[in-house]
Amino acid sequence: MANQKLSVISLFTGAMGLDLGLEKAGFAVRVALECNKFAIETIKANRPDLPLITDKIENVTTQQILEKAGLKPGEAALVVGGPSCQPFSTAGQRHSVSDPRGEMFKEFLRVVREARPRFFIMENVRGVLSAAIKHRPLKQRGPGFPPLSQDEQLGSAFKLILSELQDTGYYVMFDLLNAADYGVPQMRERLVFIGSRDGELLKMPEQTHAKEPTKGRKRWLTLRAGLRRLNDEQPTFHEFVPRNKKYMSRIPPGGNWRSLPKPMQAKAIGGAYKSWGGRCGFLRRLSWQRCPPALTTAPDGRATMLCHPDELRSLSTKEYAKLQQFPARWKFAGGVPQQYIQIGNAVPVGLGQALGKAIRKVMRKRKGNKALKGKVACTNTNLLERLAKRPTTIINPKRMRKIKGDKATRAWLSKSRHDRSEILQLIFTPNAEPHPNGAQPEGAEQRRNGHCRVKHRKA
Repeated sequence: MANQKLSVISLFTGAMGLDLGLEKAGFAVRVALECNKFAIETIKANRPDLPLITDKIENVTTQQILEKAGLKPGEAALVVGGPSCQPFSTAGQRHSVSDPRGEMFKEFLRVVREARPRFFIMENVRGVLSAAIKHRPLKQRGPGFPPLSQDEQLGSAFKLILSELQDTGYYVMFDLLNAADYGVPQMRERLVFIGSRDGELLKMPEQTHAKEPTKGRKRWLTLRAGLRRLNDEQPTFHEFVPRNKKYMSRIPPGGNWRSLPKPMQAKAIGGAYKSWGGRCGFLRRLSWQRCPPALTTAPDGRATMLCHPDELRSLSTKEYAKLQQFPARWKFAGGVPQQYIQIGNAVPVGLGQALGKAIRKVMRKRKGNKALKGKVACTNTNLLERLAKRPTTIINPKRMRKIKGDKATRAWLSKSRHDRSEILQLIFTPNAEPHPNGAQPEGAEQRRNGHCRVKHRKA
C-alpha cells in the first residue's frame, strides 16, 4: 500500500496546489479538468503529459472524464476539487448560490455520484458556512426594508450543501482547517469535506503545528521561515500606486493603516474609515517574525495589501509561490495579475499532502460501516457551537441604517428570524472533540441520537 499509486480525478484543478500535495502523499492524478485559459497553460507547461479537459464542468459528462482518465465507475480512489468560491468569499460580491458559480458544487457532486470514487475531497472558503442562498446587500437590510426570507438568512446555502452531500450516499466529514496547523507558512482557513463511499471511519489530518507549541506540535512557521532559501534577486511584482506608497513608507513591519497618525488615517483608507469590521488588510505590511495571513489574489490592493516587511512593494510572485509551497521550478502562465490569481486561489501544497496522508490512513484500515452512509459529520465542537450561535443576519451599525430606532430594529429582526436548529439536525456528531487550539465550549457534549444538541442564542 505504501508504494501504490492511487488514481485521482482532479476537477477545478487551477495551478495544481492540491494535486501536488496529494502526489506527495502517494496519489497519482489521472485527469485534470480546468476551463481558465491561464491555469490551462500552467498545467500544460508543468505537466504536458497529463490528460487534460479544457472545458466548463457543466459541459462535460462524467463518462468523458472517466474515459480521459482511463478509468471505470468505482475505480478512482479520489475525486478532488474546489468549486468556484467567489460567490462565497468575503472579498467578493457575496452572490452565493444565486450566482451560477455557486452551483458548481452540485456539478462536483454530480461527478462523485456517477464516478463512484472510494473517497472525495471538496474544499472551499470559510464564507460557505455563513453564505445565504440569496444574498441581500447590507444597505438593504434592517428597518425600512422587507423582512428576510428563509433563503436570505445566514447559513441557508450551507444547509443546502449539507442536504446535497447527504443525497450522495457517502459518509461525509467536514471541518474548518487552518493551513498553518500543517506546516504551511500562512494562516489560511479552508472548509474541507471528505467523503467515503463505503462508510469508512474518516478523520481529519492531525495537526503538526500550532500558534503556541503544545502536545508535541511545532510553532507556526513565520514569514522568514517560509521564504528561507528563496532565490528572488529580481522580484516580479505589482507596483503600489504613488498614493499608497506615500502611506506605506510610514507603516512599520506588522502594522497597517492603524499605525498611521490619527489625522492621516481617514484620508488613507477613504470611505472605509466610516465603515465597520476589522479592515486589517488595509495598507498592511507583513512582519518577518509572524506567520503571514492568507494570500490574497491582489497583494497590491489597498484593502488586500501584502507589503514586503522591508521593501516598499507587494510580495513577489516567487514569494507567493514559495509561501504556497509550490516547487521552485513550477511555472505560472499569464501576466503578473493572472499569476497572483492562480497562486492565491491554490490550496497550499502542505495542506493537500496532509489531507492525502489522512485518507491513506483510513484506506489501510479498510473498515466500512453501512450505517454511516448518507450522514454528514463534524467532530469539531467549537465549530458546531459557532454554527449554533450564528445570528440570522448582520445589519449595519445604527449610524448607517435608514431607520435608526431600536424598537423598529427589534421588530425587523423578529420578522426576519427563522429556525436555525434545522442545520444542526443535518449534522451527525459521532465522536465530538474540542478543537486542539481552543477550549471545549459549554454544552457542546450534550448529544442525543448522534446529533449534537447545543444551546441556541437569539439573534
